[in-house]
Amino acid sequence: MTREAFGAEFVGADGFLDTPTFGVPPRFVAEALREGVRSWEQGRLEVSAFDEPMGASRAAYASLIGVDERQVAMGSSVSSLVGLVAAAVPDGSRVATLRGEYTSVTFPFAAQAGRGVTVTELPRGRLEDAAGDGDFDVVAVSLVQSADGAVLDVETLRRSIANSGTVTVIDVTQALGWKNIELTWADIVTAASYKWLLGPRGAAWMSLSQRMFETLVPHAANPFASDDLWSSLYGLPMRLAADARRFDSSPVWFSVLGAGVSLPWVASLDRAAVEAHTVGLANRLRAELELTPVDSAIVSIPVSHTADALQRTGVRASVRAGAVRVGFHLYNTESDLDRLLDAL
Repeated sequence: MTREAFGAEFVGADGFLDTPTFGVPPRFVAEALREGVRSWEQGRLEVSAFDEPMGASRAAYASLIGVDERQVAMGSSVSSLVGLVAAAVPDGSRVATLRGEYTSVTFPFAAQAGRGVTVTELPRGRLEDAAGDGDFDVVAVSLVQSADGAVLDVETLRRSIANSGTVTVIDVTQALGWKNIELTWADIVTAASYKWLLGPRGAAWMSLSQRMFETLVPHAANPFASDDLWSSLYGLPMRLAADARRFDSSPVWFSVLGAGVSLPWVASLDRAAVEAHTVGLANRLRAELELTPVDSAIVSIPVSHTADALQRTGVRASVRAGAVRVGFHLYNTESDLDRLLDAL
């Protein structure tokens, strides 16, 4: 059943409350991907066809977080982008994160243990205050937690690190697309395409502060990270772009194609209206279940239902950290909420 939301058509949105796992694309995004596959199948594919979607998605990501697009690098996953940061921190760096943080944020730093890098998990509420007290060199954390939708106290974190040299790495994958965000002060802000940004898996972005631009090593250096692709295919010396594109990994073509359509559309929407819609549905659910109101589109429900049991009632959800996890996006309606309440 096709549903219209914010001016776009969605084929699979009915009862779909699993955007924290993956998002349902607008019909026009799926059509663009189908056309791309047809051109591949028919031998009509042109590498140059991916230039425009790469640029469009980069510009849209920059717009969504409030930075200049020249500060944005493009990769295939959050963990690979965070890995560039983890590889660049000095030996013996002390990294703070939240207890139970998503491992795409923490594993890249934990993998640097051989260089004396340590990762300390702190409880919620403690991390934000501790970030700038001199005990840590890096804070790596999600803006919104994947497991339960808890939202980072960014203002406290910002104040805490204001007069310190602490590097801030913030993953906004579970926020960007429904939450109105402005994070120009953070050193690294990264997100993947395939959840709330409604693109395919295989595309991700990262904004860099000037000090991180000067610190990072382009370990994935490739022709797409150069000033000009076609003049950089063969031979040395290395000639990379002068801006953050130098940190781009070689693009996953069809993922970039889809993201180049989905991100500009998401970035064009009234972000305050999207946030009000999604958080409004989530907090109505919390009220019905007598849960504490939270300004998050993700709700963790402490019940013993399985995802399969809910799916049999027409509700698509997931189970994380021992609870049912649902997420309300721009294509969800009161009917999805009512169906979930009936199932519960």
